[in-house]
Amino acid sequence: MKIKVGDNVLVLTGKYKGRTGKVLKTNPKANTVVVEGVGIVHKHEKARKANDTSRIVTEESPIDASNVEVVCDKCGKATRVAHAEVDGKKVRVCKKCGAALDKAYAKKLKGKEAAPAAEEAPKKRTRKRSQKAEETQE
Repeated sequence: MKIKVGDNVLVLTGKYKGRTGKVLKTNPKANTVVVEGVGIVHKHEKARKANDTSRIVTEESPIDASNVEVVCDKCGKATRVAHAEVDGKKVRVCKKCGAALDKAYAKKLKGKEAAPAAEEAPKKRTRKRSQKAEETQE
């Protein structure tokens, strides 16, 4: 399944065609996804205790994963998902613009870029006691 929780997707078919939303849940075995604001159903909830009240609950129902397409953050278009290998890691990329779709991987990349800069200019570490002793001797 090429769709992950947190992806922005565009609904391609059905009553909610053309709507975009965030993926809340995925079920790879059933090949379904739950999208925010799409597939709204009303369920009647019965009171189970004496002080509870019966009510009608609205919630999102799962839709088939083949009916949605991932929306690229960079170009803003609905696209099929391609895979590319970057630094030995398999990453989901946009077929139209080539931008990475994995947000977690992009965050890790930013962390790796910042780490070498810290190694280039390490701070000289001195103990506080030795600094005080040097100051008093002078």
